[in-house]
Amino acid sequence: MVERVCLLGATGSIGTSSLEVLRHNKERYRLVSACALHNYRKLFAIIDEFNLEAAALYDEAAAAQLRALVTAAGLKCEVLCGEAGVCALAGATHDFTIAAIVGAAGLKPALAALQSGARVGLANKEALVMSGELFFATAKACNATVLPIDSEHSAIFQCLTEDCQRTLGHCALKAAGVHKILLTGSGGPFRTRPLEELANVKAQEALQHPTWSMGPKITIDSATMMNKGLEFIEARFLFNAAPDDIQIVIHPQSVVHSMVSYRDGAVLAQLGLPDMKTPIARALAYPERITSGVEPLDFTKLAELNFFNPDFARYPCLKLAIEASKAGQGECVILNAVNECAVQAFLTGRIGYLQIAQVCAHELSRGVPAGFRAQHLEDILALDAAARRQARAYLQELA
Repeated sequence: MVERVCLLGATGSIGTSSLEVLRHNKERYRLVSACALHNYRKLFAIIDEFNLEAAALYDEAAAAQLRALVTAAGLKCEVLCGEAGVCALAGATHDFTIAAIVGAAGLKPALAALQSGARVGLANKEALVMSGELFFATAKACNATVLPIDSEHSAIFQCLTEDCQRTLGHCALKAAGVHKILLTGSGGPFRTRPLEELANVKAQEALQHPTWSMGPKITIDSATMMNKGLEFIEARFLFNAAPDDIQIVIHPQSVVHSMVSYRDGAVLAQLGLPDMKTPIARALAYPERITSGVEPLDFTKLAELNFFNPDFARYPCLKLAIEASKAGQGECVILNAVNECAVQAFLTGRIGYLQIAQVCAHELSRGVPAGFRAQHLEDILALDAAARRQARAYLQELA
């Protein structure tokens, strides 16, 4: 049986890697639908190549352009638009959905995919950061399967027991003999930059990641290590882990994607070249393995593998994320929303690099409104919207 696949976020870096994996496995998977933000030309090329049944764009004007191209080419592809169109596409019947929309915008489509009962490969970490409790309650209620696509969480997943792999969101780490999850991160481009120079860092420098090729938002998050902080929160929900169950380790070479330490002294690690096609293929075919297009790791070419503890003076965003995780779901919603606003302000030159953490800390200090309910989507979205409004107002003050 050929499996029907939906790709949410088809024109981004994860989407591009996903398409490569699908090209290597045409006999097993058929991409039937895909969505994007506004890049209608790139999405049209995907429609044409894969003969999609449906496509969606958040941007309505771009959707109209796409519809015209589809009609002119004589292709039979339904074109949807807006958030409602993207969620309708995500909630249609598929065997596997790759949830790779960047940021908070990916939450509602990911939940729609779960509600369809599909197997969902999750590359959108913000969905769990904002709604971990609701996310897994929805998956359980709809008999949907969640599989991690983030490279670090895929690595942890692969190093866990089969029982833990099949009970994500509810797994019993201690019963499986787990001592500690070791979550690795590269440390970004400023790992060795003198602290006194960080205030003068420009966006173009921060976008030069030493090992990974990613979109601008996640690349800045990698520089500040907010990305690792969000992954810390994501790991807590995925693996039902307490804060003390997870240790963050800086590993500049990005070859060891993460590890799991067991109580008997064994440490299992997943290694490979820094290429997202590997975790995508692992999620898509689980429990089997398929060709991903990634070359095997050549150990004879590895000069060294280094590991360090993170310095919170260098990475204040990482500390903020860990603290938010301990505080609760509401704080995680605020942190995610404010960080998106602050990163965009940094990318456009409105604030300095160190002010990203300053803005996040300032907005977190406001606290979570009384009565916030972590398992109610309307509460999550209302808090997200309020945090963004307050962050934008504060950013205006700073400017």
